[in-house]
Amino acid sequence: MSDQDKHERAPEENEALEAAAGTTGQEGDYEALVRLMKENEELKDRALRVAADMENLRRRTARDVQDARAYSMANFARDMLGVADNLQRAIDAVPAEARAAGEAGLAALIEGVEMTERAMLQALERHGVKKLDPEGAKFDPHFHQAMFEVPNPNVPANTVVQVVQPGYSIGERVLRPAMVGVAKGGPKHNAADTAEPGPINEQAEKDA
Repeated sequence: MSDQDKHERAPEENEALEAAAGTTGQEGDYEALVRLMKENEELKDRALRVAADMENLRRRTARDVQDARAYSMANFARDMLGVADNLQRAIDAVPAEARAAGEAGLAALIEGVEMTERAMLQALERHGVKKLDPEGAKFDPHFHQAMFEVPNPNVPANTVVQVVQPGYSIGERVLRPAMVGVAKGGPKHNAADTAEPGPINEQAEKDA
């Protein structure tokens, strides 16, 4: 607006035009401020989502690393259990008469095999492998594999009364379920005695 136009208008008109122009400028500034605030909120929300994704990734990576450390030797440990079984079979194969005779050479051999078996199982235990020997406990399909039933009204039904072969677990997984005989015909276990979910029995899941 030129100075000549201002002089040609009455003072009241000039004041009205200047007020309108000021109002238009304020509205423009307000709209720009609102737009910037909206963009700021969007950027903040995006940054929070990225941070959450990174935290989830960090947790998954840490869990994967922990699982890899815990279970990397699972297959090796399972194979070693087969070796331990063979050592036990070798000991059991010695006739009772030969043991009673107490021959020095045979006694030394038996003792050496037993020491080797104990050392192997202790080494496995140091790496997280635990023995499952559940005689007297309630049968749990996560830990045990029922081989037969034994009529016995003196103990609650589904109580493990005989362990044919001990089982082993590593971390939260079962390397090998214990092979057991369970009682049949006795009173039922109380609901409070129901076993909590145990380690994952990978072999049982495969068989299913």
